[in-house]
Amino acid sequence: MSRGGSYGEVGQKIDYVFKVVLIGDSAVGKSQLLARFARNEFNLDSKATIGVEFQTRTLQIDARTVKAQIWDTAGQERYRAVTSAYYRGAVGAMLVYDITKRQSFDHVTRWLEELRGHADKNIVIMLIGNKSDLGTLRVVPTEDAKEFAERESLFFMETSALESTNVEDAFMTVLTEIYRIVSKKNLVANEETDSSGNSSLLTGTKIVVPGQEPPAPAKASCCMSS
Repeated sequence: MSRGGSYGEVGQKIDYVFKVVLIGDSAVGKSQLLARFARNEFNLDSKATIGVEFQTRTLQIDARTVKAQIWDTAGQERYRAVTSAYYRGAVGAMLVYDITKRQSFDHVTRWLEELRGHADKNIVIMLIGNKSDLGTLRVVPTEDAKEFAERESLFFMETSALESTNVEDAFMTVLTEIYRIVSKKNLVANEETDSSGNSSLLTGTKIVVPGQEPPAPAKASCCMSS
């Protein structure tokens, strides 16, 4: 369910629903990023996620109403069995590490392999270095992450769920890119509808209502009357 106010109106017409998954080691702040984006909240007493949960937020992109369905899962190994169902239908992914925990960054390669092994090949991926507010404890240089993101063709941002830094920008970058790809696909599909090269909008006879297909014309000349 989308939430009221600026986070989506009840009964609003939804043009697109985009499923985005959060992945990364446990305790890197995935649930906090989700809470900040979906509800603009931050909970200092956040507990480890058990299994899988998701939240939604409805927003406008290019005058279209998009419902972002953000899925969050536990980073612990014992929940890896949910993998295929978790990734199914995802069009975006936020791959999160903690800038103060080198191991969480070192594991990013494994998470990316798993993601690419289960998700759509066109999935839009954002690498996120979370907890940028803890700059004095940083052990993962920004340049290391930037180089990795460029090498793997990922978007990259450093965020702070605590201070709300770049959280909105990170999610909106992914959602806008998904929208751009989906819109382009729809455009191509529409253009390919009429193989004769004419615009299907200009040839009314091309539109066929299911169950009311017209009989095949005997001769082309029968359709020439003005």
